[in-house]
Amino acid sequence: MDQVFNANPTVFVPTKTASRRAAKDSLWISDSDESDYGSDNEAEPIDADEVFDLIRSISDPEHRSMTLEMLAVVSSPQITVDNARNHVLVEFTPTVPHCGMSTLIGLSIRVRLLRSLPDRFKVDIKVKPGSHNSEHGVNKQLNDKERVAAALENPALVEALEVCLQSAWRRGAPPADEHEGHDH
Repeated sequence: MDQVFNANPTVFVPTKTASRRAAKDSLWISDSDESDYGSDNEAEPIDADEVFDLIRSISDPEHRSMTLEMLAVVSSPQITVDNARNHVLVEFTPTVPHCGMSTLIGLSIRVRLLRSLPDRFKVDIKVKPGSHNSEHGVNKQLNDKERVAAALENPALVEALEVCLQSAWRRGAPPADEHEGHDH
């Protein structure tokens, strides 16, 4: 990456809470759990906080030590979930109107959600209105199936996406742990 689009981004403090659902649900069945094992056929609803929890820790492609949440590129209020229509809309806000990384950021969000959400959900990724000079073009690229498929066949682009997604598993945990024991 030769060109820097935002040399000095504003950094925000990430929220310390996981989604409401993640805080009350567990992957493990406890002794006191009275789960209905027969309910697997029901479509489990999701909410904007859960979607945010999935994308908040994606690394920014330009400032890799910072997450999309830390740069206020993504936030829970910018996410709309319609469970009745199986639709998720994520709007993101580039740090500068001329951000050349907007397509890569949007693809990172799309790939993370494609890997994480049930197949029944249609996902739309859009630049927040008025936040990017090429808003229409970026939105068209991010939501055209053929363009997305072609992008995901480009090995260099897939490698850049994987770098951004390496931190996504943290789901809001602070990034400090990955640098412990290193001299900087």
